[in-house]
Order: sequence, then C-alpha cells, then structure tokens
Amino acid sequence: MEIYYILDASAFINGFDLTAKNNYTVPEITVEIKDFESRLAYDSAVDEGRLKVQDVTQKYLDKTDESISESGDVLRLSLPDKKLIALALMLIDEGKSVKVISDDYTIQNTLKIMGIDYSGIITEGIKEIYNWKKVCQGCKKEFDEDYPFDDCDVCGSRIFKKRIRVRK
Repeated sequence: MEIYYILDASAFINGFDLTAKNNYTVPEITVEIKDFESRLAYDSAVDEGRLKVQDVTQKYLDKTDESISESGDVLRLSLPDKKLIALALMLIDEGKSVKVISDDYTIQNTLKIMGIDYSGIITEGIKEIYNWKKVCQGCKKEFDEDYPFDDCDVCGSRIFKKRIRVRK
C-alpha cells in the first residue's frame, strides 16, 4: 500500500529526503520554518511538486481537539501541530495509509495515543505515552486544561503543567 507522508517543520529543518511522491503538509507550517536552508528546501519541494500544501476542515480540527483533550497534549500543541494531526485524520478517512514525519515529542505522543504511524528524522521517537495536567505548585489542586490563569484560585501559587505517565 502506498504511504502518504505528512511533514512537520522538523522534516525540513532536519533534512528529510522528499523522494516519495506523496508528501503533504499544512499551510501554517511555514511559520515554524525559520532558517534559510530549511525554507529553501520547503519552497523547492512545493515549486517542484514534491510537496502538497493541504488545509483541513474544521471537522478534522474538532476531531483532533477531542482526541487530545483527554491526554492534556492540547496544552502543548501549536495550531500548526494540531492541523498536521487533523490532516493525518483526514487522509486516513479517505482510506490512505499515513505516516507523520516529526521530531516533536508532543506530536509523537499524540499520534501514539491515536494509533497513527509516525517517525522521527534525527530522534529515535518516544517510548512511552504521557498525559499532561495543570497543577498548582503550592496546594497541588488540579485544573482543567482551559483554566485561563497562571495562578491558583485557592492559594495563589503558580500553576504548572505536570507530566503523567500512562501505562498502555
């Protein structure tokens, strides 16, 4: 079966070889490609037709948000990251075999939870799955991911994101 590669910014930054013909990314990824060489690689791949820039519908963004809300990864993923994952869901729904290329551990964690194939370029990839929670540094109260403040409403201490290992 033909594989469709979905490329994160790290694919361009870390020199992924775009020899396969089915390479995709999302428009927002360009924000994360800052250095000249990586940008040149990205622009050349688009100009030569080796990379398709594909946007996703709100339906797949909603599916992604739903999937990541339980793990807490929603606290750590940028919009381009979420769109890459949504693109993977969209292509899978179209019956395509997908592999996401990313060295971002949060993206890998999310993909592992969702059962979507992925690979790093310069990293070995994650070994375990982690969830994230917002926790008060002082009284240890846990907060919902959408709690809008940086300070605890009980004791006033700083709130931080705590990593919690998931056994699977």
